[in-house]
Amino acid sequence: MRKRKPKKRIIQPDPRFGDPMVTQFVNNVMLSGKKSTAYQVVYDSLDIVAEKSGEDPHEVFKKALQNITPNVEVRSKRIGGATFQIPSEIRPARRLSIGMKWLIKYSRARNGKGYSDKLSAEILAASKGEGAAVKKKEDTHKMAESNRAFAHFR
Repeated sequence: MRKRKPKKRIIQPDPRFGDPMVTQFVNNVMLSGKKSTAYQVVYDSLDIVAEKSGEDPHEVFKKALQNITPNVEVRSKRIGGATFQIPSEIRPARRLSIGMKWLIKYSRARNGKGYSDKLSAEILAASKGEGAAVKKKEDTHKMAESNRAFAHFR
């Protein structure tokens, strides 16, 4: 058994919005340690969001994340030779990181020119409650709902 829980790392707020959540998002976007490039991509896409929506890009980004963070997920558990999908609540920190990872995954899968454009398009779609990341959340919730009968195995 582990002796103690690892220390929770404190994420520094980002320079433009002063929000640790944006820094966490940048860290998720970053590929092979290129943080300045990741910052550039995220800020460019937020500028595009501001241009297209005419609203505060930080608010649009937060709304988009709120729309794609799942509340429940299904976990596989093996019980007596059969594998059940058991729905379980997600703790807030994991909820946020799952939402960010989905946003990044589905914006990379989009078609468009340049990653900033793809990311801004996915952020705008998610803030309106549409797009692939929102669909993923709805599918996850549906999956949990249909497996509610197995919730007592938790």
